Amino acid sequence: MAPSRREFIQGGLAAAGAAALTRLGFTRPAWAREPQSPQSNGAPEPGYLELERGGELERRERELWAMLENCRLCPRQCGVNRLAGEEGSCGSAETFKVASYGPHFGEERPLTGKRGSGTIFFSHCNLLCAFCQNWEINHRGDGRQASHADLAGIMLALQGAGCHNINLVTPTHLVPHWVSALRLAIAEGLRLPLLYNSSGYDSLEVIRLLDGVIDVYLPDFKYQDAEIAARFSNGAPDYPIHAAAAIREMHRQVGELKQIDGIAHKGLLIRHLVLPENMAGTDGFVRWVVSELGPETHVNIMGQYSPQFRAREYPPLDRRPTREEIAQAQRWAREAGLRHFY
Repeated sequence: MAPSRREFIQGGLAAAGAAALTRLGFTRPAWAREPQSPQSNGAPEPGYLELERGGELERRERELWAMLENCRLCPRQCGVNRLAGEEGSCGSAETFKVASYGPHFGEERPLTGKRGSGTIFFSHCNLLCAFCQNWEINHRGDGRQASHADLAGIMLALQGAGCHNINLVTPTHLVPHWVSALRLAIAEGLRLPLLYNSSGYDSLEVIRLLDGVIDVYLPDFKYQDAEIAARFSNGAPDYPIHAAAAIREMHRQVGELKQIDGIAHKGLLIRHLVLPENMAGTDGFVRWVVSELGPETHVNIMGQYSPQFRAREYPPLDRRPTREEIAQAQRWAREAGLRHFY
């Protein structure tokens, strides 16, 4: 059985590393010992390569870094000067941390294939849910400081291990950093599809700047109700509005999920976590997807919620969904007309 995200992260620091990454203090894992050439299944080259050749990626990198001076990377619009070391609501200032990385086999099948998704978990988060499944890294900020060269080395190590993609987890508050690292990795031969794996609490301005940079978008759409979002996600009543706008733009950029030999190389896959007593508004969510994006949209209706972090303080989040609640969520998806849901 593939490890859960939580198991992957907790085991990752003990197993992570590569020879080129000694500055991070990680030990070299088995998967990094025999670098392989990137394997191609005939998919088009990642869009970021063309942007880099034309100088457009460098221009966007500068624009993204300018946003940190009066931070507006996410909908919280903190306005702090992170370049001067001021800390935003995400818990990050001018530097960043990597919590764990490696080939991950617990993601959706089109992402993991036989060689795994090259997953990089960043520390801290801009949404900060009360029931966070990975609260140690998202709330507490566990992880290790890294440089752009370190992060580029991680990307290349994952490519060398034969992973199908580079999967950036919780990337929203660190976009300038990983774009800078991406450019370093491109210069050294990176050419895997790039995945943006976020909470959905994304700035439309930033997502537009990622047009052509990201090959596959993996946003959550957690809630349909503003009051529930405010209660469970650190006072974010605007979450449903911003998630909807960001996901529409993601879909405009990449369209439905496109696969070759069962491996995704471009497109959108939305994740939606089923919560007890339909706190996530699953019935409304699936109708929104079909109405706004179309029935061919790929959606993961996730039934693995468990009470973590402070969830026990927020009934009914103090329990797992029942089998009937999960089955009902699947029925809603089917009745709404979704054709590709897991």
